[in-house]
Parts: sequence; structure tokens; C-alpha cells
Amino acid sequence: MNNISPQLQNQIAQFQQLQQQMQSVLAQKYQMEAQLKEVERTLEQLEKTAEDATIYRNVGSLLIKAESKTPIIDELEDSVETLGIRIKAIDRQEKQMQERYQSLQQSLSTALQGQEMV
Repeated sequence: MNNISPQLQNQIAQFQQLQQQMQSVLAQKYQMEAQLKEVERTLEQLEKTAEDATIYRNVGSLLIKAESKTPIIDELEDSVETLGIRIKAIDRQEKQMQERYQSLQQSLSTALQGQEMV
């Protein structure tokens, strides 16, 4: 391994860094998808609730009685839309990283095979 060129060592470092970035992006994606599912379930349950039902909303560490469920539904629908947009952006980022990963992997594989033959 000591006879690996500095350029190849740099590519290996980039490859490892890219792997870490991909893991981080995937973790963010899974977290946002979980948040989205939770908000959708909350919205579903809230829509099933009677209009005159007492509803509380979380404000920091307090529960505050809501005047009606309509503004809460609007807020939850906005959250669903925002999370959906963020997930799509992360999907695009993930796709770009995956393409870069495959390209680097192929380049490294070719370079390492060339090193072994020397």
C-alpha cells in the first residue's frame, strides 16, 4: 500500500469521504420520511376528529388549547408539503452522490488493478 501514488491516495480519501456523506444524507432522508409519516398520521386522525372536539397543540414544552382544528390542519398540510419538497431535494442529492460514488468506485478499481500489475 505504501507504493500507491499520491493521486490514487487522494481518490481513495475522496471515496471514503463520499461514503460518509452518503450515509449522512441517507440518515437525513430516513428521519424526514419518518417525520412525514408522523405528520400524515396526525393529520389523518385530526380530520377524523369532530369539529367541536377539544384539541391541544404543542408549543414548546406546553400544551395549549386550540380554538379550532382548521388552523392546525392547515399547519400540518404545510408541513407535509415542506417535508415532501425536502425529501425530493435529498433524493436528487442522493442520486448525484450515487453517480459520483459509482464513477469513483470504477476509477479506483481500474487504478488499483493497474497498480497491482506494476
